[in-house]
Amino acid sequence: MTPSKKGWLTEHTDMPEEMRVETMELCVTACERFATNNESAAKMIKESMDKKFGSSWHVVIGEGFGFEVTHEVKNLLYMFFGGSLAVCVWKCS
Repeated sequence: MTPSKKGWLTEHTDMPEEMRVETMELCVTACERFATNNESAAKMIKESMDKKFGSSWHVVIGEGFGFEVTHEVKNLLYMFFGGSLAVCVWKCS
């Protein structure tokens, strides 16, 4: 796990460093802006990632979920905030 700003921890990623940092900052911004609405935060992240890196990005934000996804190489980020809120961002065209 990689420690980050504001209590975020990267659990797993295969993104290049610059993309990882930008994606984590976007996730922090979205989750802070929509602290009580994970769906709106996920929508903001997805739309921003589609615009910046091309489609099709997918985002799941929540607590207590597992996942198994097919993703494009170097296009996956899985992180936690505060120990319980997880964010999974991946690209699969």
